[in-house]
Amino acid sequence: MTAQPLELTERPARPPRRRPSIAERVRGVGEARIAALMLIIATVAAIAWANLSYESYQQFWEMHLVFGLEDLNVEFSVHALVNDALMAVFFFTVGLEVRREFAIGELTRWSRAVIPVVAAIAGLVVPAVIFVLIAQGTGQEHAWGVVISTDTAFLVGALALIGPRAPGRLRVFLLALAVVDDIGALSIIALVYTDSFTPLPLLIAAVGLVAIFFTRYLARGRGLVYATLAIVVWFAFLASGVHPTLAGVAIALLVPVYRPNRREIEQALSLARTFRQSPNSEYARAAANSLRESISINERLQSAYAPYVAFVILPVFALANAGVRLSPDILVAALQSPITWGVVAGLVVGKFVGVFGSSALLRRFHLGEFGPGLTLDRLAGGAALTGIGFTISLFIIDLAIDDAAAQNEARVGVLLASIIALILATIIFRISDARRPEVEPGSVLARPVDPQRDHSYGSPDAPLVLVEYGDFQCPFCSKASGSIEQVREQLGDRMLYVWRHAPLTHQHPNALAAAEAAEAANLQGAFSPFIRSLLGDIDHQLPSDILRRAEELGLDVDRFERDLQSPDVAARVRDDMLDAEAMDISSVPTFFINGRRHSGPFDAQSLIRALEEAPPRDDLPARQPSDA
Repeated sequence: MTAQPLELTERPARPPRRRPSIAERVRGVGEARIAALMLIIATVAAIAWANLSYESYQQFWEMHLVFGLEDLNVEFSVHALVNDALMAVFFFTVGLEVRREFAIGELTRWSRAVIPVVAAIAGLVVPAVIFVLIAQGTGQEHAWGVVISTDTAFLVGALALIGPRAPGRLRVFLLALAVVDDIGALSIIALVYTDSFTPLPLLIAAVGLVAIFFTRYLARGRGLVYATLAIVVWFAFLASGVHPTLAGVAIALLVPVYRPNRREIEQALSLARTFRQSPNSEYARAAANSLRESISINERLQSAYAPYVAFVILPVFALANAGVRLSPDILVAALQSPITWGVVAGLVVGKFVGVFGSSALLRRFHLGEFGPGLTLDRLAGGAALTGIGFTISLFIIDLAIDDAAAQNEARVGVLLASIIALILATIIFRISDARRPEVEPGSVLARPVDPQRDHSYGSPDAPLVLVEYGDFQCPFCSKASGSIEQVREQLGDRMLYVWRHAPLTHQHPNALAAAEAAEAANLQGAFSPFIRSLLGDIDHQLPSDILRRAEELGLDVDRFERDLQSPDVAARVRDDMLDAEAMDISSVPTFFINGRRHSGPFDAQSLIRALEEAPPRDDLPARQPSDA
């Protein structure tokens, strides 16, 4: 699960910030957030249906469907078809995201992964312990798996609707945590909630999985082969007694994932130009295939399946599993049940204590990387949101609890816990925003200058520091580079200059790739000449131009291309982008002088005057005043 690209506009004046209303946020939340709203609608519909006509609700979902011909057929209830087949597709997309995060995402480096990994593990263990303690004597202590998992769709949607200002780094943290959380939940389903086990079908599944791994080497027809093998593996898991949804995860972990290769992208562009010059079906097919092949199968499948999962599978799952009867007698029984309160306490209290407590300890002992904006108050709000356990919680209820009354009590607990968690997170975020100092957002540099990390020029002890957030395709940044050279010449050793990335991804389609290329060049000690080349020719930054620059500068081009695929390179640029979002940077170039935001012109004389009039560096805070 990775950071969303930062949307910026070019240099003109920045309007005063106004917190958007809930209605405005709903209109602009995007597909993932709308999916959360659809889950809510489906949940409400299921509850209404179950309470208006519980018999019809039960009869519909227990209706049996037969697939096959004559003696060769399989039979499922509609409910089993949803939970065993459709949810296998959901878990397949979860597995794709897990694979991606560990291959090229936020979990590639231990220093980055340690915080969400530890927080997720604590968020799995503490809720389970609390549930077992409260549910002692009910005979349902083994259902502790109900409280271990966070619903990622609700988590993302809720963060968009009620989250703090500039939630980018918190979003990255929570999504990485959700990936580890999913791994734990899936492992527990496989190890704890498998009733019977027959090893022979799993041998067939293993052969199918090996075949899936080698399918990547086929020249064509891979889609049909993947689909056929996936069906075989799913049926093998079903026959083995291991829950068949885990087949989706096993398959997803074998699907290749990689960052786009620049040469393949350039080849696709070349074929597209050929088709434009001579449009025919052969060139069209070649261009389309080349474009498709430049993106990893993992990402193509995520893009293909995401809408179906978000807008069909999860709402249907909620409709099939959230039908809780809420008559006065049932509610009274549920509210008096240790199972209900075990679920509520496990999700609301256990998740908060596990996630926030472990994160606070890691922060206290300076373990892992906490970037600007990931403060304790925001971690607390995010930890509260992890108490929204819905999809996998309802899924495990069906696996772990046989008694209908106990199932109903557990479902009431899940719904109640999710509501409490959402309200608690809202309160924490509102208090967090209200207690922040009354200063203009982004007026102070969020991340202190670090000569070991930053691209800096001059003495680290210089009394004057100029930090620029810029974009290699931005004409304003290109013009500003000349001003910077004049400022450095005039101020000499008195000034330290720092460049940080803030690519305008929506206006400049090559800006992000150019920033990553500069970081790849930096690994060979060529950051300065590379960015001079980029800023000196902002109109030529296609993949072929990037590789040509590397060759002209005498870089090891093969190593340069490998470094362009590195998750560390992408993470370095993403960190700067998240810092820019945390400071509400909405235009480039944006300058900070001795840690304070510069709002005037950026010609050489104006910058020199602002630098000479700036307060001393020692008078500025070392970090954001809001950092807890």
